[in-house]
Amino acid sequence: MTLNDIQTLINKDETRELELKKTTGELKDGMRSACAFLNTAGGWLVFGIAPATLQIIGQQVTDNTRREIALELGKIEPVVSLEVEYVELEDKPGFYVIVLHLDKSLFREEPYVFDGRPYYRVESTTKLMPQEMYQKLLRKKDARRKLWEEELNPEIMLEHLDEDAIWRLVRAGVEAGRIPERMMHKELTDVLKSMHLSVNGVLKNAASALFVKEEFAPIQFQLKMARFAGITKREFIDNRLSSGNIFRLYDEGMAFFFKHLNVSGSFVTGQPERVEVLTIPYLALRECLLNALAHRIYHLPNSFVSIAIYDDRVEVENSGVLPEDVTLEELLQSHSSFAHNPLIAQVMYFGKYLETWGRGIELMQEQCNDVSMPAPSFIAERGCFRVVFLRPDYGQQWGMKGGMKGGMKGDMKGDMKGGMKGGMKGDMKGGTTGGITGGTTREKHQIGLSDYDLMLLDIMEGNPHITITEMTNRIGLTRRNTYEHIKKLQAKGCLLREGPDRGGVWRVLKR
Repeated sequence: MTLNDIQTLINKDETRELELKKTTGELKDGMRSACAFLNTAGGWLVFGIAPATLQIIGQQVTDNTRREIALELGKIEPVVSLEVEYVELEDKPGFYVIVLHLDKSLFREEPYVFDGRPYYRVESTTKLMPQEMYQKLLRKKDARRKLWEEELNPEIMLEHLDEDAIWRLVRAGVEAGRIPERMMHKELTDVLKSMHLSVNGVLKNAASALFVKEEFAPIQFQLKMARFAGITKREFIDNRLSSGNIFRLYDEGMAFFFKHLNVSGSFVTGQPERVEVLTIPYLALRECLLNALAHRIYHLPNSFVSIAIYDDRVEVENSGVLPEDVTLEELLQSHSSFAHNPLIAQVMYFGKYLETWGRGIELMQEQCNDVSMPAPSFIAERGCFRVVFLRPDYGQQWGMKGGMKGGMKGDMKGDMKGGMKGGMKGDMKGGTTGGITGGTTREKHQIGLSDYDLMLLDIMEGNPHITITEMTNRIGLTRRNTYEHIKKLQAKGCLLREGPDRGGVWRVLKR
């Protein structure tokens, strides 16, 4: 952290997530606020700032100062491993600003106590936590311990995990600022412990779901994929079953989308060439599949995630139920995160797979709205959660000019019969323009990135050592076309090749 970073941070003045102290003479008060941050939404504790004027004044730091801070941090329970940053003032040698970042995503053992007492944050004030609130947090903690993902599984060995996948996620998290850089220099066992995926060397089920190698994957770690002929399940065009960890299944699922969904070209303002896009937005499909894999039920051997592609729609389904006391209507509104597997979701957030907790449905809706296609439907029934995307190219495939308008009137909670009947009756006014070519253009397409480009960036970010041949097989392009996409990404400053042709790595610079 730099002085400029600190100035930007403190310009907001004290808030629910920021506490400013003049010196460590207020150390105990500061640690009460640190405890409160851990029990609320996280935050920053900064010493060396004049709270009244927001002026950076710094303070002298001795070995005794550092010992006192370590001593007071040790009074927070459960124990937290926290890096304290000392940023020296340029015009006052020997004077430092002391910064502690209580990142909520890294500490999830609430309720925390300082010196035996719990605290919480109300606006910019730290308060002693009421007993009722403390007991409620204790009950939630007990419930977390009973989750399948939190269970210790002595049958999972370190050699069963994909070590390369773990380090790729750590590297992505460091680059995104979601994981401390020091994690790159730790032993693998310490990394897993820091991410709460092991206890005393014993791995949790979550570690298996995230990183297990294909040959050691349990039966429920599967993704079922099918391309059906027509709008029913009577006839298969393609039928696949993949096994492995979450990230492998994600790669397999996205490749299946690219294989079986149509790609169209769209001219974008400011771009001389057509931009290739899927008939259903890539980012909407990505968000949908990642959420299905993150929030599904895992403990049952017959639990699953599936992708079904029909002529008229795409369905992504997973075993799972809505959170207790939450209705489907509430889930479709702006809401806090209701992660069924909070530990798995947290690690996926570290690796940039889940961007913002609680916004998955909203992001899918936004992506569809941006290309003027209907928002997906969300259905929860019989222990499953299903997302249904209508295909904008269905009317074009069968000459049904009014197919989209009529199809949208169908009851998505049924078997699509009503929707298809309405689609067949649509008139010329109800015809779709193709969805992608009409309506608002996505920001990523405004800089000339196609859905193939985004998929390639995803693949190379997940596996920097992947070869062009492997990428070609993954997304179904010819080797020449794959090479052309890569050259375009390099020309736009999105991608860098480091090292020789053989043995080198891909480095994703921007998206």
